[in-house]
Amino acid sequence: MKTAILELKNLAVHFKMEGGIIKAVDGVSLQIYSGETFGLVGESGCGKSVTAMSILKLLPSPPAILAGGEVIWQQNDLWRLPHADLIGLRGKEIGLIFQEPMTSFNPVQKIGPQISEVLATHTEQTPAEIRDGVLEMLHRVGMNDPCRSFNAYPHELSGGMRQRAMIAMALICRPQLVVADEPTTALDVTIQAQILDLLKELQSDDGMAILMITHNLGIIAEVAQRVAVMYMGKIVELASVGEIYKHPLHPYTVGLLNSLPRLDRKHELQAIPGMVPDALNLPAGCYFAPRCPRALDRCRREYPVAHEVSSGHTVACWLYE
Repeated sequence: MKTAILELKNLAVHFKMEGGIIKAVDGVSLQIYSGETFGLVGESGCGKSVTAMSILKLLPSPPAILAGGEVIWQQNDLWRLPHADLIGLRGKEIGLIFQEPMTSFNPVQKIGPQISEVLATHTEQTPAEIRDGVLEMLHRVGMNDPCRSFNAYPHELSGGMRQRAMIAMALICRPQLVVADEPTTALDVTIQAQILDLLKELQSDDGMAILMITHNLGIIAEVAQRVAVMYMGKIVELASVGEIYKHPLHPYTVGLLNSLPRLDRKHELQAIPGMVPDALNLPAGCYFAPRCPRALDRCRREYPVAHEVSSGHTVACWLYE
C-alpha cells in the first residue's frame, strides 16, 4: 500500500470574531502521496487557502484557533511540533508558493538575497555556493537572465517572472511537497500555461508532490490526478480527476462543472442558484441544501456523512447513502 507523505485528519480551524466563530476549515480529511498532484477546488472563501496556511501553521493565532484534528507529516503532527522544528521544516521539506508574489516578496530587498536566505537557513553552504545554487534554480525556472533577476527588485519583474521567482524560492531546497496556493492567479492564459508546464517539468525532475489549490477546474483537469471539492470549510466530494469530470455526484460539483464554458456545449452556462451562506449563520443540515435543486428534507436537518460510492470516490450527500 502507498503511504501518504501528508495526511490531514479531521482538521478544524476556526476564527474567533466579534460576531461569533467562523468555521473556516471544518473536519477536513485527505491524504497526499509522493509524486502526485492533488487538487483542492472550490469558490473563493470556501477555506482552501486557510487549509494551505494551516499545514505549516502560518495563520496568526489569535484569531485562528486549531479546533481539532491533526496535520501528519512523516508521523509527526505539525501543529504540535516545537516551533524550532517547524521552522526547520518550512521551506526545506515543504515549500509554499503564495497566491500573490508581489505581496509575498519584500519590496525593498532584491530577489536573489530573499531566495538565498532559504538556502542559508537550511544548509551550511558558503555564500558563493548559495549564490551559484540560486542562479541555477532561477535558470531552471526559466529566467532568461538569472544574474539580472538575482539583482532585481520585485517591482522590476513582470508578473510571470515574479511567479517564477516565487517557484524558485519554494523549490530551492528540493522539498518533498509543494503547496501551490492559486499559483496562476492574475496571470494571462499564456503565462498560466507556462507556469503549469514549468511545475509539471520540475515535478517530473524532482519527484515532489504538489497540493494545487485553485478555483479553476480547468487547471485541475490539466495537472492533477486526484481532486477534493470544498464548500464552506468541508470536503463534499473526493475522487480521481477523470471520475470527477465524467461522473460528478455532489450537486455542488455538478453545478461547478455546468458553469464551465465548453466547446461542445449547446446551451447557455448554468449558474448555481442562490448565494453562499453567511459563515457566521450557517444553515442547519447540509450547507449547500438552500441552493441545491435535489435537496431532501433530511438534507435540511442533518449534515451528511461521507460515503464511498466506488473505489476512491467519496461524496458527502444523503442522495448516495
